[in-house]
Amino acid sequence: MPPPPPKSPLDRFLGLFAEVRAGEGPAAVLLTLNVILLLAAYSIVKPVREALILAEGGAEVKSYAAAGQAILLLGAVPLYAALAGRLPRRRLINGVTLFFTACFVLFYLLARLHVPLGVVFFLYVGIFNLMVIAQFWSFANDLYTPEEGKRLFPIVAVGASSGAVIGSFAAGRLIGPLGVYQLLLVAAGALALSLLLTNVIDSRERGRAAKPAAGRTAEEPIGKGDAFRLVLGNRYLLLIALLMLFLNWVNTNGEYILGRTVKRMAAEGVASGAANGLSESDYIGKFYADFQFVVNWTGLVVQLFFVSRILKYLGVRVAILFLPVIALGGYTLIAFYPALAAVRWAKTAENATDYSLQNTVRQVLFLPTTREQKYKAKQAIDTFFWRAGDVLSAALTFVGTTYLSFGIRQFALVNLGFVLVWIVLAVLIGRENGRLTKDATPV
Repeated sequence: MPPPPPKSPLDRFLGLFAEVRAGEGPAAVLLTLNVILLLAAYSIVKPVREALILAEGGAEVKSYAAAGQAILLLGAVPLYAALAGRLPRRRLINGVTLFFTACFVLFYLLARLHVPLGVVFFLYVGIFNLMVIAQFWSFANDLYTPEEGKRLFPIVAVGASSGAVIGSFAAGRLIGPLGVYQLLLVAAGALALSLLLTNVIDSRERGRAAKPAAGRTAEEPIGKGDAFRLVLGNRYLLLIALLMLFLNWVNTNGEYILGRTVKRMAAEGVASGAANGLSESDYIGKFYADFQFVVNWTGLVVQLFFVSRILKYLGVRVAILFLPVIALGGYTLIAFYPALAAVRWAKTAENATDYSLQNTVRQVLFLPTTREQKYKAKQAIDTFFWRAGDVLSAALTFVGTTYLSFGIRQFALVNLGFVLVWIVLAVLIGRENGRLTKDATPV
């Protein structure tokens, strides 16, 4: 047996964070840069989205529009599946990304003409963020075998952890000299660069991309199955869809608990003079700035130094349980001690783990699936089922506050019940993933 080829300096450097073999570094870095650009584009347009929706409709309209995204996805996901049934991989990704890029330019032109865009743009950004990111991870899943993806996805996911930070920083620095609406053109430019990277990666990796059991190549259309039928007709995919729904339902409920607690403490601090001269809005803004800073950097550290090792030594079956177990402990603490400190650190641990380990595991779960499932079913799961969690959380908040007079403790107890369901789903998915990974045919 010939000796393995030597590792390049890039391979050895990336080996500090994950198990990287000779020649695997360049593709991993290109994919990481790709997802950085995608997340940065989303973070850059978020201030534009907030400015338009709040100025034209207010917070109530924003809440209703979030539910409207789930309704639109009922049409957007089948449309994407229809395109995937007709187009090969590269043309599908090029077409979808160019569409969203052109929309940013169109919205910029309409905004300069003072056309009211608040609700429409809010709906568009929500769909853009979910569909384009899901498509990226479908592409990454298509390139790697289950064994390769398990090793290399922790590196690629660093881009997801850092892209939002980079985009937010860029937006804060650019909005002054350029103005709000010009950020749309910056986001369009980031999308165009990401598309260029996608084509470079596709050309570089085409000869060694993982081939699904159906034997389709990268030049052939993805397949003609319906996205929702693929999910509902496959036990493994349906379990993942339900897990994503409960995960986001719990997380969004937690965000409501945190927001309600912060608002109460801000009002009490201002009234008692303990807010150090800050207004209520300033108090809330400072809290969330500090909170997001700690969450983002904690998530990045976990992604860099722990995720790959957890997957390597403990495997998917254990890794998928980290977040629900953390959530179980966090909401138990909140239920018995509903103070701001408890809520803050419970949500810090939950969000940091969600953005790092859980996000990587979420992508790894699709490695042993077919190409059709990677592109179509993943779109349905990462968009509609994810957004359905937001809708259910909004419904729970409405019923709990309007009819049941729920306080923080009651919402935390409800979340505990949902977390128990989440844990059961995670155990079942871990077992099924082990079976599928064991049965997967090496490329």
